[in-house]
Amino acid sequence: MRRITPLGMAILGSGVIAITYGLARFVFGLFLPSMREELTISSTMAGIIGALPFLSFVFAILAAPWVTRSLGVRLAGATAAGLAGVGLMTIALARSSLLLAAGVFVCGISTGLSSPAMAEAVSRVVPPGLRGRANATINAGTSLGIALAMPAVLIWAEAWRSAYTGFAALAALATLAAYLYLPRSKRSTSSSRPRSSALPRSRKQWLRILQLSSLATGMGCVSAAYWVFAPDAVITAGGLASNQTAWMWLAVGLGGLVGGSTGDLISRFGSLISHTVGITVMAASLALLALYPGNFVLAMSSASLFGAGYMILTGFHLVRSVDIMAEAPAFAPVLPLLATSVGQVAGSPLAGWLVGAEGHAATFLLFAGLGLAVAGSGGWLLKERAAAHVRARPDSQT
Repeated sequence: MRRITPLGMAILGSGVIAITYGLARFVFGLFLPSMREELTISSTMAGIIGALPFLSFVFAILAAPWVTRSLGVRLAGATAAGLAGVGLMTIALARSSLLLAAGVFVCGISTGLSSPAMAEAVSRVVPPGLRGRANATINAGTSLGIALAMPAVLIWAEAWRSAYTGFAALAALATLAAYLYLPRSKRSTSSSRPRSSALPRSRKQWLRILQLSSLATGMGCVSAAYWVFAPDAVITAGGLASNQTAWMWLAVGLGGLVGGSTGDLISRFGSLISHTVGITVMAASLALLALYPGNFVLAMSSASLFGAGYMILTGFHLVRSVDIMAEAPAFAPVLPLLATSVGQVAGSPLAGWLVGAEGHAATFLLFAGLGLAVAGSGGWLLKERAAAHVRARPDSQT
């Protein structure tokens, strides 16, 4: 079998992430209004169910380095995509909120397994000089998955079961592609490539990862309100039609493609500016939707800003973590991604409670304020290292 090229790795990795993140995890909020109506789900229960993929993600990503090391990159990647298919099909067949919750939970497991497997695959396939760019490009695959939801909603409108059946079929194709083309060897063939079994020993590395993870927690909490309740806000509070939310998710996906340039953004402007830009843009998207939920053009603008801010930040966490712990590419993103999910687990039910108690506008404004607070924290945590993080090229190791 022919060895996959760096470009092929970027394309395949983007596809797997599009399925496990975009369709299996983040599209849930787009179909939530129809699900709530058919299955009679309260806003509080919706918030709890919305937190489940973030919760299962926590357990999965903790196990992901061990799974990748034990199964190898090929089987680990195929398992992640396969579990996405199982979860998506379970959602499609759900006749109760309990079965819906089970499907959403399995989808979160697939998400947790995919990023470490793809990071390890990049370290095996892509030359050091291109790894930062490749990781950011693969991470931006989330946006492609989200954008795919747009035609699904336009075609199936209220028929969310048909949409999820189609998503499950795409997951099956991703599983086959991962099995056929990801690296088969469990061990690196070159001493220049990091080993997934290696763990960093430097106290400085752990301190930097913990600082990065603290910012990821705040970002995760801020983002949860948008992922779960943005479509509900424009329909319930803004009076827009449910099929118009499909265009919003397309805007999220297209805006998120900006995240593919995160490696270059960090290289040119440094960690401090990159993080500040990402979280400020996300806060602006929340505030804009809170103030004008019934204006379709501004709702689209809000969605585009959110996609850009979110993908810049997730790309930032991925690229920086792999830079910091270059000798452990499968483990490097675990703590920041775990921290993001912890924030989302906390933020989703909190947003659900606030929506029920105070309404969508107040909820989104409060979460926008939290985003600005996270930006301030980032300025304090990253300013001392801003100069050190400006790199000559995206892949240089620090």
